[in-house]
Amino acid sequence: MKKYLNHKLLLGFLSLLGLSLVSCNEDLEEVPLDFIAATNAFQSPEDIETGIVGLYSLSRDWYSNDSKQSFTYVALGTDEAYFGEDPGGGTLSNWDTDVNPTSDLPVRFWTQAFDLVYQANTVLAGIEKVEFSDESLQNKYIGEARFFRAFAYRILVYMYGDVPLVTQPVTSPKIDFERTPKEEIFTLMEEDLDFAAKNLPTRGNEDQPGRLTQGAAYHLLSETFLGQEKYEEAVKAASHVIQDYGYALMTERFGNQNNYFGGENAYYDLFTMNNHNLDSNTEAIWVIQNDPNIVGGGQYSGERAFGPAYYRMGNTPDGYPALLGDVYNGSYSGYYNALSRPVAWVRPTNYVAYHIWREDWDDGRNTEANIKRHFYFDNPASAFHEMEIDWDLYEERSSPLKDTAQYIYPYFMKVAAPYEHFKDLARGGGGYNHKDLYAFRLAETYLLRAEAYLGLGDYTNAANDINTVRARSNATPVEPAEVDLDYILAERARELYTEEWRMITLMRLGNLVERVRKYNDNPQNPGLGIEDHQNLFPIPQSEIDLNTENSLEQNPGY
Repeated sequence: MKKYLNHKLLLGFLSLLGLSLVSCNEDLEEVPLDFIAATNAFQSPEDIETGIVGLYSLSRDWYSNDSKQSFTYVALGTDEAYFGEDPGGGTLSNWDTDVNPTSDLPVRFWTQAFDLVYQANTVLAGIEKVEFSDESLQNKYIGEARFFRAFAYRILVYMYGDVPLVTQPVTSPKIDFERTPKEEIFTLMEEDLDFAAKNLPTRGNEDQPGRLTQGAAYHLLSETFLGQEKYEEAVKAASHVIQDYGYALMTERFGNQNNYFGGENAYYDLFTMNNHNLDSNTEAIWVIQNDPNIVGGGQYSGERAFGPAYYRMGNTPDGYPALLGDVYNGSYSGYYNALSRPVAWVRPTNYVAYHIWREDWDDGRNTEANIKRHFYFDNPASAFHEMEIDWDLYEERSSPLKDTAQYIYPYFMKVAAPYEHFKDLARGGGGYNHKDLYAFRLAETYLLRAEAYLGLGDYTNAANDINTVRARSNATPVEPAEVDLDYILAERARELYTEEWRMITLMRLGNLVERVRKYNDNPQNPGLGIEDHQNLFPIPQSEIDLNTENSLEQNPGY
Protein backbone atom coordinates (compact mmCIF):
# COMPACT_ATOMS: atom_id res chain seq x y z
CA MET A 1 0.00 0.00 0.00
CA LYS A 2 2.81 2.38 0.84
CA LYS A 3 4.50 2.00 -2.53
CA TYR A 4 1.21 2.72 -4.25
CA LEU A 5 0.82 5.99 -2.40
CA ASN A 6 4.34 7.10 -3.19
CA HIS A 7 3.92 6.18 -6.84
CA LYS A 8 0.85 8.35 -6.91
CA LEU A 9 2.65 11.16 -5.13
CA LEU A 10 4.95 11.52 -8.09
CA LEU A 11 2.89 10.50 -11.06
CA GLY A 12 -0.36 11.87 -9.66
CA PHE A 13 0.90 15.41 -9.66
CA LEU A 14 2.53 15.03 -13.04
CA SER A 15 -0.75 13.71 -14.35
CA LEU A 16 -2.50 16.73 -12.89
CA LEU A 17 -0.18 18.95 -14.86
CA GLY A 18 -0.73 16.86 -17.94
CA LEU A 19 -4.48 17.17 -17.65
CA SER A 20 -4.13 20.90 -18.23
CA LEU A 21 -3.28 20.11 -21.84
CA VAL A 22 -6.88 19.13 -22.61
CA SER A 23 -7.90 21.76 -25.15
CA CYS A 24 -11.56 21.24 -25.91
CA ASN A 25 -14.62 19.09 -25.55
CA GLU A 26 -16.88 17.91 -28.32
CA ASP A 27 -18.75 21.26 -28.26
CA LEU A 28 -15.44 23.04 -28.92
CA GLU A 29 -15.71 24.95 -25.67
CA GLU A 30 -12.54 26.94 -25.04
CA VAL A 31 -10.53 25.85 -22.04
CA PRO A 32 -7.28 27.24 -20.61
CA LEU A 33 -4.07 25.59 -21.77
CA ASP A 34 -1.40 27.24 -19.65
CA PHE A 35 -2.59 26.60 -16.12
CA ILE A 36 -4.41 23.97 -14.10
CA ALA A 37 -8.05 24.87 -13.68
CA ALA A 38 -11.20 23.16 -12.50
CA THR A 39 -12.62 23.46 -16.02
CA ASN A 40 -9.82 21.53 -17.69
CA ALA A 41 -8.31 19.20 -15.10
CA PHE A 42 -11.18 17.45 -13.36
CA GLN A 43 -13.81 15.37 -15.06
CA SER A 44 -14.35 12.50 -12.63
CA PRO A 45 -13.71 11.40 -9.02
CA GLU A 46 -10.59 9.65 -10.31
CA ASP A 47 -9.27 13.00 -11.52
CA ILE A 48 -9.96 14.46 -8.08
CA GLU A 49 -7.96 11.63 -6.50
CA THR A 50 -5.07 12.56 -8.79
CA GLY A 51 -5.32 16.19 -7.77
CA ILE A 52 -5.46 15.34 -4.08
CA VAL A 53 -2.34 13.21 -4.35
CA GLY A 54 -0.67 16.17 -6.03
CA LEU A 55 -1.34 18.14 -2.85
CA TYR A 56 0.38 15.42 -0.82
CA SER A 57 3.37 15.79 -3.13
CA LEU A 58 3.54 19.54 -2.57
CA SER A 59 3.22 19.12 1.19
CA ARG A 60 5.94 16.49 1.24
CA ASP A 61 8.36 19.02 -0.25
CA TRP A 62 8.31 20.86 3.09
CA TYR A 63 9.79 17.75 4.73
CA SER A 64 11.74 15.77 2.14
CA ASN A 65 12.87 18.39 -0.36
CA ASP A 66 16.62 18.45 -1.02
CA SER A 67 16.83 22.23 -1.17
CA LYS A 68 17.27 22.57 2.62
CA GLN A 69 14.30 24.89 2.96
CA SER A 70 12.57 22.49 5.33
CA PHE A 71 15.66 22.43 7.53
CA THR A 72 15.50 26.18 7.93
CA TYR A 73 12.14 25.69 9.59
CA VAL A 74 13.34 22.76 11.63
CA ALA A 75 16.11 24.50 13.54
CA LEU A 76 18.42 26.89 11.69
CA GLY A 77 18.33 30.50 12.76
CA THR A 78 16.51 29.72 15.99
CA ASP A 79 17.52 28.91 19.55
CA GLU A 80 18.27 25.35 18.44
CA ALA A 81 20.94 25.40 15.73
CA TYR A 82 23.36 27.28 13.52
CA PHE A 83 25.06 26.44 10.22
CA GLY A 84 28.02 24.35 11.38
CA GLU A 85 29.73 23.89 8.04
CA ASP A 86 30.16 27.65 7.68
CA PRO A 87 29.11 29.54 10.82
CA GLY A 88 30.27 32.82 9.32
CA GLY A 89 28.37 32.67 6.06
CA GLY A 90 26.05 29.67 5.87
CA THR A 91 22.27 29.77 5.72
CA LEU A 92 20.75 31.96 8.45
CA SER A 93 24.11 32.72 9.99
CA ASN A 94 23.08 36.36 9.81
CA TRP A 95 19.45 37.45 9.85
CA ASP A 96 20.25 40.82 8.30
CA THR A 97 21.64 39.33 5.10
CA ASP A 98 19.41 36.24 4.88
CA VAL A 99 16.06 37.72 5.90
CA ASN A 100 15.27 40.93 4.06
CA PRO A 101 12.77 41.87 1.33
CA THR A 102 15.11 40.88 -1.51
CA SER A 103 16.79 37.78 -0.04
CA ASP A 104 16.02 34.26 -1.17
CA LEU A 105 14.43 32.66 1.88
CA PRO A 106 11.38 34.91 2.24
CA VAL A 107 10.67 34.52 -1.48
CA ARG A 108 10.99 30.73 -1.45
CA PHE A 109 8.77 30.19 1.58
CA TRP A 110 6.13 32.65 0.37
CA THR A 111 6.05 31.14 -3.12
CA GLN A 112 6.00 27.53 -1.99
CA ALA A 113 3.27 28.10 0.59
CA PHE A 114 1.03 30.07 -1.77
CA ASP A 115 1.53 27.44 -4.47
CA LEU A 116 -0.06 24.92 -2.11
CA VAL A 117 -2.90 27.36 -1.38
CA TYR A 118 -3.55 27.88 -5.10
CA GLN A 119 -3.47 24.18 -5.91
CA ALA A 120 -5.76 23.34 -2.98
CA ASN A 121 -8.24 25.95 -4.22
CA THR A 122 -8.08 24.50 -7.72
CA VAL A 123 -8.85 21.01 -6.45
CA LEU A 124 -11.72 22.33 -4.32
CA ALA A 125 -13.19 24.08 -7.35
CA GLY A 126 -12.84 20.87 -9.32
CA ILE A 127 -14.70 18.92 -6.66
CA GLU A 128 -17.65 21.31 -7.03
CA LYS A 129 -17.90 20.50 -10.74
CA VAL A 130 -17.60 16.71 -10.51
CA GLU A 131 -20.59 14.48 -9.78
CA PHE A 132 -20.06 12.03 -6.92
CA SER A 133 -22.23 9.03 -6.19
CA ASP A 134 -20.57 8.75 -2.77
CA GLU A 135 -21.01 11.87 -0.66
CA SER A 136 -18.62 10.63 2.02
CA LEU A 137 -15.88 10.27 -0.60
CA GLN A 138 -16.57 13.78 -1.85
CA ASN A 139 -16.39 15.17 1.68
CA LYS A 140 -13.17 13.25 2.35
CA TYR A 141 -11.56 14.89 -0.66
CA ILE A 142 -12.83 18.29 0.42
CA GLY A 143 -11.42 17.64 3.89
CA GLU A 144 -7.99 16.75 2.51
CA ALA A 145 -7.85 19.80 0.26
CA ARG A 146 -9.03 22.13 3.02
CA PHE A 147 -6.48 20.61 5.43
CA PHE A 148 -3.67 21.42 3.00
CA ARG A 149 -4.94 24.96 2.53
CA ALA A 150 -4.89 25.44 6.30
CA PHE A 151 -1.45 23.78 6.45
CA ALA A 152 -0.11 26.33 3.96
CA TYR A 153 -1.73 29.29 5.68
CA ARG A 154 -0.25 28.11 8.97
CA ILE A 155 3.17 28.80 7.47
CA LEU A 156 2.15 32.11 5.95
CA VAL A 157 0.33 33.65 8.90
CA TYR A 158 3.04 32.82 11.44
CA MET A 159 5.91 33.84 9.18
CA TYR A 160 4.45 36.93 7.52
CA GLY A 161 1.45 38.01 9.61
CA ASP A 162 -1.33 39.52 7.50
CA VAL A 163 -1.28 37.92 4.05
CA PRO A 164 -3.66 37.78 1.06
CA LEU A 165 -6.66 35.56 1.69
CA VAL A 166 -7.21 33.45 -1.43
CA THR A 167 -10.08 30.96 -1.50
CA GLN A 168 -10.71 30.62 -5.24
CA PRO A 169 -8.48 29.41 -8.09
CA VAL A 170 -6.25 32.03 -9.64
CA THR A 171 -6.97 31.58 -13.34
CA SER A 172 -5.24 34.64 -14.77
CA PRO A 173 -2.48 37.05 -13.75
CA LYS A 174 -3.56 38.97 -10.67
CA ILE A 175 -1.91 42.21 -9.61
CA ASP A 176 -4.30 43.58 -6.99
CA PHE A 177 -3.75 41.34 -3.97
CA GLU A 178 -4.25 42.91 -0.56
CA ARG A 179 -3.17 41.82 2.88
CA THR A 180 -5.95 40.36 5.00
CA PRO A 181 -5.85 40.69 8.80
CA LYS A 182 -4.48 37.50 10.28
CA GLU A 183 -7.64 37.10 12.36
CA GLU A 184 -9.53 36.38 9.15
CA ILE A 185 -6.83 33.93 8.05
CA PHE A 186 -7.21 32.10 11.37
CA THR A 187 -10.98 31.96 10.87
CA LEU A 188 -10.50 30.27 7.49
CA MET A 189 -8.00 27.84 9.01
CA GLU A 190 -10.41 26.97 11.81
CA GLU A 191 -13.24 26.37 9.34
CA ASP A 192 -11.05 24.28 7.04
CA LEU A 193 -9.69 22.13 9.85
CA ASP A 194 -13.06 21.73 11.54
CA PHE A 195 -14.51 20.38 8.29
CA ALA A 196 -11.51 18.10 7.85
CA ALA A 197 -11.79 16.81 11.41
CA LYS A 198 -15.41 15.85 10.81
CA ASN A 199 -15.02 14.27 7.38
CA LEU A 200 -11.60 12.63 7.15
CA PRO A 201 -11.24 8.94 8.05
CA THR A 202 -10.46 7.92 11.60
CA ARG A 203 -7.14 6.31 12.51
CA GLY A 204 -6.75 2.93 10.79
CA ASN A 205 -9.37 3.65 8.15
CA GLU A 206 -7.30 5.81 5.82
CA ASP A 207 -6.77 4.52 2.27
CA GLN A 208 -2.98 4.24 2.47
CA PRO A 209 -0.22 5.04 4.94
CA GLY A 210 0.43 8.76 4.89
CA ARG A 211 -3.15 9.79 4.13
CA LEU A 212 -4.72 12.30 6.48
CA THR A 213 -7.05 11.39 9.32
CA GLN A 214 -9.29 13.21 11.77
CA GLY A 215 -6.47 13.05 14.31
CA ALA A 216 -4.16 15.08 12.07
CA ALA A 217 -6.84 17.73 11.57
CA TYR A 218 -7.54 18.07 15.29
CA HIS A 219 -3.80 18.21 16.03
CA LEU A 220 -3.31 21.14 13.66
CA LEU A 221 -6.54 22.73 14.86
CA SER A 222 -5.22 22.67 18.42
CA GLU A 223 -2.10 24.55 17.36
CA THR A 224 -4.26 26.99 15.38
CA PHE A 225 -6.26 27.78 18.51
CA LEU A 226 -3.01 28.26 20.44
CA GLY A 227 -1.90 30.79 17.84
CA GLN A 228 -4.91 32.88 18.88
CA GLU A 229 -4.61 32.19 22.62
CA LYS A 230 -7.91 30.27 22.52
CA TYR A 231 -6.71 27.93 25.20
CA GLU A 232 -9.95 26.13 26.06
CA GLU A 233 -10.57 25.34 22.40
CA ALA A 234 -6.97 24.15 22.04
CA VAL A 235 -7.41 21.77 24.97
CA LYS A 236 -10.59 20.34 23.44
CA ALA A 237 -9.03 19.82 20.01
CA ALA A 238 -5.92 18.15 21.44
CA SER A 239 -8.07 16.00 23.72
CA HIS A 240 -9.90 14.60 20.71
CA VAL A 241 -6.59 13.28 19.42
CA ILE A 242 -5.43 11.98 22.78
CA GLN A 243 -8.66 10.32 23.82
CA ASP A 244 -10.87 9.44 20.85
CA TYR A 245 -8.93 7.57 18.18
CA GLY A 246 -6.79 4.92 19.83
CA TYR A 247 -3.52 6.84 19.75
CA ALA A 248 -1.02 6.11 22.51
CA LEU A 249 2.64 6.83 23.16
CA MET A 250 4.96 3.94 22.35
CA THR A 251 6.45 2.89 25.68
CA GLU A 252 7.85 -0.54 24.79
CA ARG A 253 10.23 -1.55 22.03
CA PHE A 254 8.47 -2.46 18.80
CA GLY A 255 8.81 -3.21 15.12
CA ASN A 256 12.27 -3.39 13.58
CA GLN A 257 14.54 -3.36 16.65
CA ASN A 258 18.17 -2.52 15.91
CA ASN A 259 20.92 -2.56 18.52
CA TYR A 260 23.91 -0.74 17.10
CA PHE A 261 24.98 1.87 19.62
CA GLY A 262 23.74 0.88 23.08
CA GLY A 263 20.76 2.38 24.84
CA GLU A 264 18.20 1.61 22.15
CA ASN A 265 14.68 1.96 23.51
CA ALA A 266 11.10 2.70 22.45
CA TYR A 267 12.01 6.28 21.55
CA TYR A 268 14.77 5.00 19.28
CA ASP A 269 12.41 2.52 17.63
CA LEU A 270 10.04 5.34 16.70
CA PHE A 271 12.59 6.55 14.16
CA THR A 272 13.86 3.22 12.87
CA MET A 273 13.42 2.52 9.18
CA ASN A 274 10.03 0.92 8.38
CA ASN A 275 8.55 1.47 11.85
CA HIS A 276 6.65 4.68 11.14
CA ASN A 277 3.67 3.12 9.34
CA LEU A 278 3.22 -0.02 11.41
CA ASP A 279 -0.30 -0.63 12.70
CA SER A 280 1.30 -1.24 16.09
CA ASN A 281 2.79 2.29 16.06
CA THR A 282 -0.01 4.09 17.89
CA GLU A 283 1.97 7.32 18.21
CA ALA A 284 2.09 8.24 14.53
CA ILE A 285 -0.60 10.74 13.51
CA TRP A 286 0.59 11.89 10.07
CA VAL A 287 3.63 10.32 8.41
CA ILE A 288 5.41 11.75 5.36
CA GLN A 289 6.18 8.90 2.97
CA ASN A 290 9.57 8.26 1.36
CA ASP A 291 10.54 5.19 -0.66
CA PRO A 292 13.80 4.18 -2.38
CA ASN A 293 12.24 1.72 -4.76
CA ILE A 294 10.29 3.98 -7.10
CA VAL A 295 11.12 7.00 -9.22
CA GLY A 296 10.17 10.11 -7.29
CA GLY A 297 9.61 8.14 -4.11
CA GLY A 298 11.21 10.80 -1.96
CA GLN A 299 14.36 10.91 0.12
CA TYR A 300 15.46 12.57 3.34
CA SER A 301 18.69 14.49 3.74
CA GLY A 302 18.52 14.50 7.53
CA GLU A 303 21.90 12.85 7.93
CA ARG A 304 23.49 15.32 5.57
CA ALA A 305 21.94 18.25 7.40
CA PHE A 306 22.10 17.38 11.09
CA GLY A 307 25.12 15.12 11.47
CA PRO A 308 28.76 16.16 12.02
CA ALA A 309 31.25 15.82 9.18
CA TYR A 310 33.40 13.37 11.16
CA TYR A 311 35.24 12.14 8.05
CA ARG A 312 36.82 15.57 7.53
CA MET A 313 38.64 15.73 10.88
CA GLY A 314 42.01 14.64 9.50
CA ASN A 315 44.67 12.72 11.39
CA THR A 316 45.20 11.26 14.82
CA PRO A 317 47.55 13.14 17.18
CA ASP A 318 50.38 10.88 15.95
CA GLY A 319 49.74 11.59 12.30
CA TYR A 320 47.63 8.72 10.93
CA PRO A 321 44.21 9.03 9.27
CA ALA A 322 41.87 9.26 12.25
CA LEU A 323 38.96 7.27 10.78
CA LEU A 324 39.33 4.58 8.15
CA GLY A 325 35.64 3.96 7.70
CA ASP A 326 33.92 0.85 6.36
CA VAL A 327 35.44 -1.36 3.70
CA TYR A 328 33.78 -0.86 0.33
CA ASN A 329 34.92 -2.66 -2.83
CA GLY A 330 38.03 -3.89 -1.06
CA SER A 331 39.30 -0.65 0.47
CA TYR A 332 38.51 1.68 3.34
CA SER A 333 35.99 4.30 2.30
CA GLY A 334 36.48 6.87 5.07
CA TYR A 335 32.73 6.74 5.79
CA TYR A 336 30.55 4.62 8.07
CA ASN A 337 27.22 3.28 6.91
CA ALA A 338 25.97 3.72 10.47
CA LEU A 339 26.66 7.46 10.32
CA SER A 340 26.42 8.19 6.58
CA ARG A 341 28.05 11.34 5.16
CA PRO A 342 26.83 14.40 7.08
CA VAL A 343 27.80 17.94 6.12
CA ALA A 344 26.92 19.77 9.36
CA TRP A 345 24.39 22.19 7.93
CA VAL A 346 22.50 22.13 11.24
CA ARG A 347 24.78 22.15 14.28
CA PRO A 348 22.84 22.08 17.58
CA THR A 349 23.39 24.99 19.91
CA ASN A 350 24.82 24.17 23.29
CA TYR A 351 21.31 24.78 24.63
CA VAL A 352 20.04 21.76 22.67
CA ALA A 353 23.18 19.64 22.80
CA TYR A 354 23.93 20.03 26.51
CA HIS A 355 21.99 22.53 28.62
CA ILE A 356 18.51 20.97 28.39
CA TRP A 357 19.90 17.62 29.57
CA ARG A 358 21.92 18.80 32.55
CA GLU A 359 19.27 18.24 35.21
CA ASP A 360 18.42 14.74 33.97
CA TRP A 361 21.32 13.31 31.99
CA ASP A 362 19.81 9.81 32.22
CA ASP A 363 16.72 10.83 30.25
CA GLY A 364 16.09 7.94 27.82
CA ARG A 365 16.18 10.33 24.87
CA ASN A 366 19.80 11.06 25.75
CA THR A 367 21.22 7.55 25.39
CA GLU A 368 24.08 6.95 22.97
CA ALA A 369 21.64 5.36 20.53
CA ASN A 370 19.55 8.52 20.42
CA ILE A 371 22.32 11.13 20.66
CA LYS A 372 25.75 9.90 19.68
CA ARG A 373 28.15 11.85 21.84
CA HIS A 374 31.25 9.65 21.70
CA PHE A 375 33.46 9.19 18.64
CA TYR A 376 36.60 7.04 18.56
CA PHE A 377 39.84 6.96 16.62
CA ASP A 378 39.72 4.07 14.19
CA ASN A 379 43.12 3.19 12.76
CA PRO A 380 45.17 0.23 14.08
CA ALA A 381 48.38 1.92 12.91
CA SER A 382 47.92 4.68 15.49
CA ALA A 383 48.71 4.48 19.18
CA PHE A 384 45.36 6.23 19.71
CA HIS A 385 43.32 3.48 18.02
CA GLU A 386 39.93 2.97 19.74
CA MET A 387 40.52 5.87 22.13
CA GLU A 388 37.72 8.45 22.34
CA ILE A 389 38.39 11.50 20.22
CA ASP A 390 39.33 14.36 22.49
CA TRP A 391 40.73 17.57 21.05
CA ASP A 392 42.83 18.04 24.19
CA LEU A 393 44.97 15.12 22.97
CA TYR A 394 46.35 17.39 20.24
CA GLU A 395 49.09 19.93 20.90
CA GLU A 396 47.48 22.17 18.30
CA ARG A 397 44.84 22.02 15.57
CA SER A 398 44.64 23.98 12.36
CA SER A 399 40.84 24.26 12.58
CA PRO A 400 39.71 24.51 16.20
CA LEU A 401 36.45 26.13 15.11
CA LYS A 402 35.69 23.35 12.68
CA ASP A 403 36.58 20.72 15.28
CA THR A 404 33.46 21.44 17.31
CA ALA A 405 31.22 23.26 14.83
CA GLN A 406 31.64 20.86 11.93
CA TYR A 407 33.69 17.71 12.60
CA ILE A 408 32.51 16.35 15.95
CA TYR A 409 29.43 17.30 17.93
CA PRO A 410 26.39 15.44 19.36
CA TYR A 411 24.60 13.64 16.53
CA PHE A 412 20.85 13.19 16.99
CA MET A 413 20.45 9.73 15.49
CA LYS A 414 16.72 9.95 14.84
CA VAL A 415 17.64 11.47 11.46
CA ALA A 416 19.87 8.52 10.55
CA ALA A 417 19.17 5.16 8.98
CA PRO A 418 22.12 2.99 10.08
CA TYR A 419 22.84 0.19 7.61
CA GLU A 420 19.66 1.07 5.71
CA HIS A 421 21.10 3.01 2.78
CA PHE A 422 20.18 2.22 -0.78
CA LYS A 423 22.22 4.68 -2.83
CA ASP A 424 25.80 6.00 -2.90
CA LEU A 425 27.03 3.12 -0.74
CA ALA A 426 30.67 4.12 -1.25
CA ARG A 427 29.91 7.11 0.98
CA GLY A 428 27.50 5.47 3.42
CA GLY A 429 24.49 6.82 1.58
CA GLY A 430 25.97 10.23 0.87
CA GLY A 431 23.97 11.84 3.66
CA TYR A 432 20.59 10.75 2.29
CA ASN A 433 18.20 8.03 3.36
CA HIS A 434 14.65 6.96 2.62
CA LYS A 435 13.11 6.67 6.04
CA ASP A 436 9.64 8.11 6.56
CA LEU A 437 9.14 11.24 8.66
CA TYR A 438 6.65 12.30 11.28
CA ALA A 439 4.75 15.44 10.44
CA PHE A 440 2.65 15.00 13.59
CA ARG A 441 2.97 12.48 16.39
CA LEU A 442 1.17 12.14 19.68
CA ALA A 443 3.99 13.33 21.92
CA GLU A 444 3.66 16.77 20.35
CA THR A 445 -0.12 16.73 20.85
CA TYR A 446 0.46 16.26 24.58
CA LEU A 447 2.86 19.20 24.59
CA LEU A 448 0.39 21.36 22.68
CA ARG A 449 -2.25 20.56 25.28
CA ALA A 450 0.23 21.27 28.07
CA GLU A 451 0.82 24.70 26.55
CA ALA A 452 -2.93 25.28 26.42
CA TYR A 453 -3.34 24.25 30.06
CA LEU A 454 -0.52 26.61 30.97
CA GLY A 455 -2.38 29.40 29.19
CA LEU A 456 -5.41 28.59 31.35
CA GLY A 457 -3.31 28.68 34.51
CA ASP A 458 -3.88 24.95 35.07
CA TYR A 459 -0.36 24.01 36.08
CA THR A 460 -1.34 20.59 37.38
CA ASN A 461 -2.76 19.35 34.09
CA ALA A 462 0.07 21.01 32.17
CA ALA A 463 2.56 19.07 34.29
CA ASN A 464 0.53 15.86 33.85
CA ASP A 465 0.74 16.10 30.06
CA ILE A 466 4.45 16.89 30.10
CA ASN A 467 5.08 14.01 32.49
CA THR A 468 3.18 11.61 30.25
CA VAL A 469 5.80 12.36 27.59
CA ARG A 470 8.70 12.29 30.03
CA ALA A 471 7.60 9.00 31.61
CA ARG A 472 8.20 7.16 28.36
CA SER A 473 11.88 8.10 28.66
CA ASN A 474 12.07 7.50 32.41
CA ALA A 475 12.78 11.18 32.89
CA THR A 476 12.26 12.87 36.24
CA PRO A 477 8.71 14.26 36.51
CA VAL A 478 8.28 18.00 36.48
CA GLU A 479 6.41 19.62 39.36
CA PRO A 480 3.46 21.89 38.50
CA ALA A 481 5.23 24.89 40.03
CA GLU A 482 8.15 24.36 37.62
CA VAL A 483 6.04 24.53 34.47
CA ASP A 484 6.37 27.67 32.39
CA LEU A 485 6.77 28.40 28.70
CA ASP A 486 10.55 28.03 28.86
CA TYR A 487 10.14 24.55 30.33
CA ILE A 488 7.68 23.53 27.61
CA LEU A 489 10.03 24.81 24.91
CA ALA A 490 12.89 22.86 26.49
CA GLU A 491 10.72 19.74 26.54
CA ARG A 492 9.77 20.28 22.91
CA ALA A 493 13.49 20.46 22.11
CA ARG A 494 14.20 17.26 24.01
CA GLU A 495 11.34 15.40 22.36
CA LEU A 496 11.06 17.03 18.93
CA TYR A 497 14.46 18.37 17.84
CA THR A 498 14.95 17.62 14.12
CA GLU A 499 11.16 17.19 13.78
CA GLU A 500 9.61 20.41 15.07
CA TRP A 501 9.48 23.45 12.81
CA ARG A 502 11.07 25.48 15.58
CA MET A 503 10.93 28.78 13.71
CA ILE A 504 7.18 28.42 13.28
CA THR A 505 6.73 27.59 16.97
CA LEU A 506 8.73 30.61 18.15
CA MET A 507 7.11 32.97 15.68
CA ARG A 508 3.71 31.75 16.85
CA LEU A 509 4.72 32.48 20.44
CA GLY A 510 6.28 35.82 19.55
CA ASN A 511 9.59 35.07 21.27
CA LEU A 512 11.85 34.12 18.38
CA VAL A 513 14.04 37.21 18.68
CA GLU A 514 14.69 36.97 22.40
CA ARG A 515 15.46 33.25 22.28
CA VAL A 516 17.82 33.54 19.33
CA ARG A 517 19.72 36.25 21.17
CA LYS A 518 19.82 34.21 24.35
CA TYR A 519 20.61 30.73 23.07
CA ASN A 520 22.07 30.82 19.57
CA ASP A 521 25.79 30.60 20.26
CA ASN A 522 27.07 30.59 16.69
CA PRO A 523 30.80 31.03 17.42
CA GLN A 524 31.24 33.59 14.65
CA ASN A 525 28.02 35.51 15.18
CA PRO A 526 26.31 34.89 18.54
CA GLY A 527 22.66 35.87 18.32
CA LEU A 528 22.89 35.85 14.51
CA GLY A 529 22.40 39.62 14.33
CA ILE A 530 18.65 39.22 14.63
CA GLU A 531 16.74 42.51 14.97
CA ASP A 532 13.65 43.34 17.03
CA HIS A 533 11.33 43.39 14.02
CA GLN A 534 12.36 39.96 12.75
CA ASN A 535 9.80 37.88 14.56
CA LEU A 536 8.14 38.14 11.13
CA PHE A 537 9.65 37.65 7.70
CA PRO A 538 9.35 40.51 5.21
CA ILE A 539 6.88 40.43 2.36
CA PRO A 540 9.08 39.68 -0.70
CA GLN A 541 9.83 42.90 -2.53
CA SER A 542 9.16 41.16 -5.83
CA GLU A 543 5.57 40.52 -4.72
CA ILE A 544 5.12 44.17 -3.76
CA ASP A 545 6.56 45.38 -7.07
CA LEU A 546 4.38 43.09 -9.20
CA ASN A 547 1.19 43.97 -7.33
CA THR A 548 0.76 47.21 -9.28
CA GLU A 549 -2.98 47.72 -8.80
CA ASN A 550 -2.93 47.58 -5.01
CA SER A 551 -0.48 48.16 -2.21
CA LEU A 552 1.05 45.28 -0.29
CA GLU A 553 2.33 47.08 2.76
CA GLN A 554 5.70 45.85 4.00
CA ASN A 555 6.09 44.51 7.53
CA PRO A 556 7.51 47.07 9.99
CA GLY A 557 11.27 47.35 10.20
CA TYR A 558 11.98 46.27 6.64
